[in-house]
Amino acid sequence: MAARKTAARNSARKKSTSGTARRKRGAKKAASKRWSQRVTKESDALDLQRGVFKLTSAKKIAASLKASAEHSTRRKSGAYRSALSMLTFYINRAGKTLPKTQRSRLERAKVELRHQFGRD
Repeated sequence: MAARKTAARNSARKKSTSGTARRKRGAKKAASKRWSQRVTKESDALDLQRGVFKLTSAKKIAASLKASAEHSTRRKSGAYRSALSMLTFYINRAGKTLPKTQRSRLERAKVELRHQFGRD
C-alpha cells in the first residue's frame, strides 16, 4: 500500500512539473511564433489585400502594395516607403523558407514598385 501511495505521489509530481513547464514554454512560443504573420495581417500602416505576396506577377504585387499604401491614413511615412518596407519585411521574415521563384518575384516587385512610384 505504501509503495502504491509513493508511486501515485511521484506520478502526480511528474505530471504537475512537466505540465507547467510545457505550458509556460508552449505559451511563450505560441505568442512569439507568429508575430510576423500578425504584422502582415493587422499592420498599423497598411491594409493589405489578402494573399498579396502570393500573387503571380511582380506588377500585380507592386500595384496592390501601392494602392494599399496610398489609401492608408494610418501610415507614418510616405506611401512608397511604407509599401517598400512591408515588402522587405515579408521577404526578410520568410528567410530561407521562401522558394527561389517567389523570392525573385518579390525582388522584381521591389523594382516595379520603384517604377510605379516614379523613383527610377
